[in-house]
Amino acid sequence: MSGAVHYPFTAIVGMDDLRLGLLLNAVSPAVGGVLVRGEKGTAKSTAVRALAALMPDVEVVAGCRFSCAPGAPDPGCPDGPHAEGTGTARPTRMVELPVGASEDRLVGALDIERALADGVKAFEPGLLADAHRGVLYVDEVNLLHDHLVDLLLDAAAMGASYVEREGVSVRHAARFLLVGTMNPEEGELRPQLLDRFGLTVEVAASREPEQRVEVVRRRLAYDDDPAGFAARWADEEAALRERIVAARALLPSVVLGDAALRRIAATCAVFEVDGMRADIVMARTATALAAWAGRTEVREEDVRQAALLALPHRRRRNPFDAPGLDEDKLDETLEQCGGDDDPDPEPDPDPGNGPDGPGGGPEGPDGGGIPPQADGHESDPPEPSAAPYATPPVGGPGGGERSPVAAAEPFRTKTLSVPGLGDGVAGRRSRARTEHGRTTGARRPRGALGKLHLAATVQAAAPHQRARGRSGPGLVVRRDDLRQAVREGREGNLVLFVVDASGSMAARRRMSAVKGAVLSLLLDAYQRRDKVGLVTFRGRGAEVALPPTSSVDAAAARLEQLPTGGRTPLAAGLLKAHDVLRIERLRDPSRRALLVVVTDGRATGARGEDAVGLAARAARLHAADGTAGVVVDCESGPVRLGLAGRLAGELGGSAVTLDELRADSIAGLVRDFRNFRDERAVGQATGTNRRAA
Repeated sequence: MSGAVHYPFTAIVGMDDLRLGLLLNAVSPAVGGVLVRGEKGTAKSTAVRALAALMPDVEVVAGCRFSCAPGAPDPGCPDGPHAEGTGTARPTRMVELPVGASEDRLVGALDIERALADGVKAFEPGLLADAHRGVLYVDEVNLLHDHLVDLLLDAAAMGASYVEREGVSVRHAARFLLVGTMNPEEGELRPQLLDRFGLTVEVAASREPEQRVEVVRRRLAYDDDPAGFAARWADEEAALRERIVAARALLPSVVLGDAALRRIAATCAVFEVDGMRADIVMARTATALAAWAGRTEVREEDVRQAALLALPHRRRRNPFDAPGLDEDKLDETLEQCGGDDDPDPEPDPDPGNGPDGPGGGPEGPDGGGIPPQADGHESDPPEPSAAPYATPPVGGPGGGERSPVAAAEPFRTKTLSVPGLGDGVAGRRSRARTEHGRTTGARRPRGALGKLHLAATVQAAAPHQRARGRSGPGLVVRRDDLRQAVREGREGNLVLFVVDASGSMAARRRMSAVKGAVLSLLLDAYQRRDKVGLVTFRGRGAEVALPPTSSVDAAAARLEQLPTGGRTPLAAGLLKAHDVLRIERLRDPSRRALLVVVTDGRATGARGEDAVGLAARAARLHAADGTAGVVVDCESGPVRLGLAGRLAGELGGSAVTLDELRADSIAGLVRDFRNFRDERAVGQATGTNRRAA
């Protein structure tokens, strides 16, 4: 069956950086895992599964759920203690962590009911236990909740997992090869989390026709006869497996000399990476590279390759920075640190630094090998540009288009929030009922017990102790007594920007300041784990420049390329935003929206059309839906019409001027729209009372 036979690792065409990053972690798991960034359909999952099938079998204690090694069992194993002795061999596991996994599924679950009633630590292992001494694969790691990523990376760094529930704790070993994949278009990981991955590689499909042909040819052959295809590559797989074992054995003998250490330190200093983790990862990676090449000393080329794998993702300063490394600058730094302080290099027992020896790949059974490009490289990584997010053509009716202007420097904003208490996904913006946060109450559990509210549980069980025949010091607890904690934390929201790109915005040279303000709010949305969307209106209509997404990079790129000119169809922009929010409520009803309208309040339309009135009617649709909103008033000059303020009133929200926006106060002035209405009502009542007095 095809499901029982994995695609051979050595049959993967190209993807040299991906294969090398995986193999280095197989040689030395201390490198810290690998994060694979790239587009869909680039063999990321195939490579990870193939590597797990390639790795040597592991010896485990029979019956141990935590895969203890027979020769050195974990003294703190929950299934222990184990007597030293012979064990059983099993294949290396490849465990997948789904995006929607819960915390208990990841780290394991304690049976609190048995712990309270019987004093027994009944522990059900999670995925971290399953992955011990194997491979843990996280597809779309950028879509995982932050607290799960933190738990995952903490376990990877410490080699152990800790589970604590109401004073009951369990610890077990958790050492694994961590592989995460992500598509940057779906949102970035925070820089703090990026730094926790040892290596990162960029993957993209080859643009060489011959290489693409070979990919299709091999895949079709595998689908037709998985077992036969795997048999054709069995010799190459065996050779690569032996090389992994040999490199692991050689690794403790590799010498990392002072010259190599100075190169590593100088490289990290020149590229201004934060902290010392980059230096340590580079040292481990360079050592693994030397062992992989069959050498016992680290060379300059090992340091260079280690920098290319370990530094690009550590140079991001904000979410709009593209990962990358200036190779000319790297070569210059290494040259400056070079000299005659290297020992005489020993001959390379296996020339070629690729994962499969000379030529960067195995020569297949059919003699084909991996077709290289003309320049000898697999393929170039995608350029860090806005190309994937290119703005659709916006010419045509409405005329008067002007070229895009650059955004002003972004600034720090205060918190925008949606009123009330939500139930959305975990984030950092608005108040919500969440699994994490401060405890605000207790309730009966619905289904499996989550976070136990100990005091409420004891209070519920206490009145029934005599009737239950309690005779000892222990508390007799029944299922009906258990109470689950109700917690309040923060959720992520959908922040939908509706931006006026008409000629009136460009005529007063305000678009640069407007773009800078929106860019600042996008940065805030990234930090608070929101989804964002962008609607623009100009000329004769409105368009969705960016559907709601978790990728603020995409929103920033679309904003940067936004042209201006033409008339001001404000009503069309508001109606388009209403359609977007209506669809999003169907897709994700728990995620609440915040509407940010950036305009001077002017509206134009066909001759004889009440454009301002139509815009007011469109705004009232949002108010009727209960959408929280704020209007950024871009009107300037000594004479102001106050149209943006009226629009905010129709939205049931508040307005802030562009000057106040530049004073770093936009987010702080976006208030709970219900509170705004209440405050306005109180003010009107106070004025009436004063007049009456």
